[in-house]
Amino acid sequence: MRYFKGLCSYLKKRVMRSRTKKDEDDGGGLGHLFFELRALQIATNFLSELNMLGHGGFGPVYKGLMPDGQEVAVKKLSLESRQGLREFTNEVKLLLKVQHKNLVMLLGCCIEGPEKMLVYEYLQNKSLDYFLFDKRKSASLDWAHRFRIINGIVRGLLYLHEEAPVRIIHRDIKASNILLDEQLNPKISDFGLARLFPGDDTHFNTFRISGTHGYMAPEYAMRGYLSVKTDVFSFGVLLLEIVSGRKNFDRLLVSEKRDLLSYAWELFQAKKTLELLDASLIECNPDEAAICIQLGLLCCQASVSERPDMNSIYLMLSGDSPILPKPGLPAIQGRGGHCTMTTSALTNTNDNSTQTKIVKASADSSFVEEYSRNSMSYSSMDEGR
Repeated sequence: MRYFKGLCSYLKKRVMRSRTKKDEDDGGGLGHLFFELRALQIATNFLSELNMLGHGGFGPVYKGLMPDGQEVAVKKLSLESRQGLREFTNEVKLLLKVQHKNLVMLLGCCIEGPEKMLVYEYLQNKSLDYFLFDKRKSASLDWAHRFRIINGIVRGLLYLHEEAPVRIIHRDIKASNILLDEQLNPKISDFGLARLFPGDDTHFNTFRISGTHGYMAPEYAMRGYLSVKTDVFSFGVLLLEIVSGRKNFDRLLVSEKRDLLSYAWELFQAKKTLELLDASLIECNPDEAAICIQLGLLCCQASVSERPDMNSIYLMLSGDSPILPKPGLPAIQGRGGHCTMTTSALTNTNDNSTQTKIVKASADSSFVEEYSRNSMSYSSMDEGR
């Protein structure tokens, strides 16, 4: 409940502050941030299942049509979701601070009684995984589209890490959190797990581990070490998925090919990098594809300091970097993907107690772990859009 009260107080301050600036712009402040529950119910045909776009740990997402003809996506917080309230508050606060063409736009929210909803711009092509991992649809993502999507994700992450008013780490970069507009331009979505870095801080340690199995950097999953390189690692896994057209772990493949990162590393070592390419790609720029695969491996290196930052990644993709360094050994162990996550011992420096948990992980499932001095809780969230 304290998160909800904090959000209400925050929004009230933003609205009051905007009213003092009313004469400075034609927008008339932030009053438009608040949507009436009745209006959203009508727009979504009273949250009809026919209008449902997807369902995640936060709750269901519905397509809505506003009276002015604007299409929106309405994310409804499940009433039984305790963790979702924290994410609801976090997402509103963060998305009010940032704006970029490669980030999904938050239009506003609704807080009436027990109902809490977030309202976003509607993107008709759903999410990247909808195309990428469906062999009937993946052919529509030719190489030109994939390369443009990769570049758009890089620009969005570069903005979050280096150019936004505050540094933000997303913590859940994955295919289902990349939405696509009418022209298949990517927009990073779902900021419920994002963390803000005040001042010049570059990293910190946390007991609250949040993210998605298979995409998580091992130093974060195992020790709670969070930095911009956490997002870089996740982006590296996503980059390999985009090039290969397959998920980071596939139980249906033979053992040596199941884990995408391990398989990509083996092909790179054997100088057979392009064998990783999606078979549905009829035409492809082999030089760009090879760069993307090598860059994906660079992002997933076991050594955190050796992973490039988003600015370096942007330069490498744009061709402004003369040569790509050779990647080191990838951080394959402890990612929490298809196998049991390595035992993680987290020491509380306040009481010298050590808390240990082994997590049974399924591929590409989101989760949140919270460690406290006296207890430990674990909650699982289903895949979103």
